[in-house]
Amino acid sequence: MRSVRTDVQAWGQAITLGDLLLRTAATRPEGDGVVFPDERLSYADLEGRSRTLARGLIGLGVEPGDRVGVLMANGPDTIATIFAIALAGGVVVPINTRYRAVELPFVVADAGVRVVVTSDRIDDYVDLLGLLAEALPGLADAPSPRDLALDVAPDLRAVAVLGRTPRAGTVAEGELLELAAGVDAAELEHRRSAVRLRDDALLLYTSGTTSLPRGCRLTHEAIVRNWTVVAQVLQLGAGDRLWAPCPLFHLGAIGPLIAAVGAGAAFVSDTYFEPGTALELIERERATHLYPAYPPITQGVIDHPNFAAADLSSARVMLNVGPADLLRSMQAALPQTVQLTLYGSTEGGGAITYSQLDDDLESRVTTTGLPLPGMEARVVDPETGEDLPVDAEGEILVRSPGLFDAYHNDPEKTAAAFAPGRWYRTGDRGALDAGGRLRFAGRLKDMLKVGGENVAAAEIEAVLSAHPAIKLVQVVGVPDARLEEVPAAFVELRAGEAATADELAAFCAERIARFKVPRHVRFVSEWPMSATKIQKAPLRERLVAELAAERDVAPAAGSH
Repeated sequence: MRSVRTDVQAWGQAITLGDLLLRTAATRPEGDGVVFPDERLSYADLEGRSRTLARGLIGLGVEPGDRVGVLMANGPDTIATIFAIALAGGVVVPINTRYRAVELPFVVADAGVRVVVTSDRIDDYVDLLGLLAEALPGLADAPSPRDLALDVAPDLRAVAVLGRTPRAGTVAEGELLELAAGVDAAELEHRRSAVRLRDDALLLYTSGTTSLPRGCRLTHEAIVRNWTVVAQVLQLGAGDRLWAPCPLFHLGAIGPLIAAVGAGAAFVSDTYFEPGTALELIERERATHLYPAYPPITQGVIDHPNFAAADLSSARVMLNVGPADLLRSMQAALPQTVQLTLYGSTEGGGAITYSQLDDDLESRVTTTGLPLPGMEARVVDPETGEDLPVDAEGEILVRSPGLFDAYHNDPEKTAAAFAPGRWYRTGDRGALDAGGRLRFAGRLKDMLKVGGENVAAAEIEAVLSAHPAIKLVQVVGVPDARLEEVPAAFVELRAGEAATADELAAFCAERIARFKVPRHVRFVSEWPMSATKIQKAPLRERLVAELAAERDVAPAAGSH
């Protein structure tokens, strides 16, 4: 018997990404669509800018189904570019602005990107044009910027730059606008009308732990149905204001953007996240929904010196993902909100299960809620594939209309990702309770083997998160001569708090089996980050190197 959500309508919205914007612009033309600290666009403005950029892309030679890269920091033009690509019949390829000389050309080449759109918006922080010139040899010397022929990106024909910075080898904004003026509005209407629901809307690259990023193909139907349903779950409506600080090359921002546009709400964000500026923006704009999603962002806001004095009473709903005790502490910091959580992935369209607003607190912090309408979740034995009973932990399998269709250019990995019946193997551990709610327990590979015993890093993290001095914690496994592997904890303390490694070990020893207690504790103030998540691999590598150096020094010291 399947669990049924009670907080959403029985239907999802089947509409293309471009039409979603046009529909809202038609009903709320003067309503705020996009709000940044020093800029805002009404929905009519956003539609107009998107249409202009769409015609410019057509003028650059973008054909239906062509993939268009977006290498931009958050900003109104980034959002307009995303919708412009959809209106022109193209496929949006968001490119991580943190990519460097290896990942960036790989993504551009692997995706077969026809045009890259970038900007000079964050030149003071990251020179994206310089990054492109470094990653794409021959770009700066290209004799014809509208007909590139680069060895590292053979499908790329142009790099368009929104802004005032001219750069050799690129198409400047003025030239793009001239091209737009030469494209008949009827051609754009034809392109928009011809887009099918099952056409690819996004090609999102997600990083693997041992390989280059892989592209997930998501259709208009998948991405729009997923996130318009999420808008219902959040009770996000016309005139509401959703604050989402994550970068727009990540579903943690693209998803909430789609939810906001579908609901006729304002999407509130900033070029980059800074806690003090974020507090001011949330307060000034009277944000009704907070979508920080990730603990480092939420804790940055809560721990800011101005947090206590800020008036955040307008916020009704908040979304965070993390261990139960951390979620409790964040809920306590913003008691006027109802804090929800979710389980999702890029392959799952960003959201698979979601809490409900009328769930009790314990359910909202210990589970990730019920599957969204049309979605299903199973928990199976990872070895046999057999379904497991209620509350038994195994691998999470999901099936839904929001799933990605395939990994781009990788049929073998695509085949391996699905079990019979088109169930996606998430690679995550979890359990389903008697009510059908999912409890996430970490990655299958995020398991330690301590003296032959399986230990979940997430379990130790949950215990340490309950310590009052700890702001954030990450646990990794490091090699051990006797036990094969032992836990190591990286800890960031709250401002003004103190704790020792011995104290934290003793705290754990009182609550979990001794073999699960971290053998090493390291205190950190900065984390190695992907777009939104802490990266564990660099933490582990750093500690393994440190321990190896200590072992090398010890014999030398004893030989004197």
